[in-house]
Amino acid sequence: VQLQASGGGLVQPGGSLRLSCAASGFTLDYRDYYAVGWFRQAPGKEREGISCINNFGTTIYSDSVKGRFTISKDSAKNTWYLQMNSLKPEDTAVYYCATRRSACTLVSRVFGSWGQGTQVTVSS
Repeated sequence: VQLQASGGGLVQPGGSLRLSCAASGFTLDYRDYYAVGWFRQAPGKEREGISCINNFGTTIYSDSVKGRFTISKDSAKNTWYLQMNSLKPEDTAVYYCATRRSACTLVSRVFGSWGQGTQVTVSS
């Protein structure tokens, strides 16, 4: 499984970005049980789980992004998205996506397949 996150960039506070996570190397069947999570890591801080979606479309969010970020999926394209609105300077981090063949969680250490991160910088 290979994952590639993209869509990061520089945005002003209050702005929006949409991150994409494209998966390759496998084909998901609607009967497969899997989860895709979004994580971020700011300089000097631990990796933080911020959102997850499973194959049923069930989502979870961390308190730090709830109400501002929305995770979604396009199964036909093997691509997952993270729509980020009302961005704050404290959202600045490298954002990663990861997948696991199990339930959704925001605990990063249980995800086995990680993609390259994409930098998000929120600054005026």
